[in-house]
Amino acid sequence: MIQLNNVSKWYGSFQVLTDCTTEVKKGEVVVVCGPSGSGKSTLIKTVNGLEPIQQGSITIDGVSVTDRKTNLSKLRSRVGMVFQHFELFPHLSIVQNLTLAQIKVLGRGRDEATAKGLKLLDRVGLRAHADKFPGQLSGGQQQRVAIARALSMDPIAMLFDEPTSALDPEMINEVLDVMVELAQEGMTMMCVTHEMGFAKKVAHRVIFMDRGLIVEDDRKDAFFENPKSDRAKDFLAKILH
Repeated sequence: MIQLNNVSKWYGSFQVLTDCTTEVKKGEVVVVCGPSGSGKSTLIKTVNGLEPIQQGSITIDGVSVTDRKTNLSKLRSRVGMVFQHFELFPHLSIVQNLTLAQIKVLGRGRDEATAKGLKLLDRVGLRAHADKFPGQLSGGQQQRVAIARALSMDPIAMLFDEPTSALDPEMINEVLDVMVELAQEGMTMMCVTHEMGFAKKVAHRVIFMDRGLIVEDDRKDAFFENPKSDRAKDFLAKILH
C-alpha cells in the first residue's frame, strides 16, 4: 500500500532523512519510533507529500507521490492524516469540520456528508457534541474528532503523527482506544508514536529511527524482545522503564 525507496531529504545543508526504505502492506499497522529529532515526523509527512523529498521515490497504492504529474490533493484525500495538534477549524462546528472536505473534495451532498459525519462521531463517542465548537472540547475529544474527520473521507490508509503527545495523560487512552479499534478492523496504518503499549498491542512491525536513518525495521515481537542495535536497546530501556 505504501512504498518508500531510498528516501532522502535535506533542510539546507542538514540531511534529515538518509536512504529510508520500507513498505506498509494493506491492512498492516506499522509504528515508527525513536528519539526526538530522529526524523520520524518528517518521514511520515513525506508519505503524502506534505514534506517534499530530494532523492528517492514514494508510492501509495501504486500512485507516485514524487511524480510532478500526480495530483497530490486528490491523493491526500485518500490518505487520512492525524496531526499532533488536531488542526481542526476553530470557527466551524464539529459536524461542519467533518463535512467540509467531503463536500468540497469528494463532491458529496450536504445531507450525505452530514449523515456520514454524525455516524463517525457516534463511532468515536462524540455524537452529543456535534454542534459544539472545537474550543469547547477537551484535547482528547478534539483528537477523536480529527480521527473521525480523516475517516469521513473513506481513506485507504491512515497516517498518525504523534497523535497523543499534546494530550494530558488522562486523555491519551481515549484516543488510543479509537486507534486500536481501527487497527483491529484492518485499516492500513503508519503511526509515529512513543506509546509502546499501543505498539505492543496492535503493531505488526516497528520501525526504529535515529539521526534520519531507519536503524531497525522488524516484526513487533522481535523488536521488543531482541532489538539488534545498541541504540534501540538504549531507547527501549529508557522508554519502557
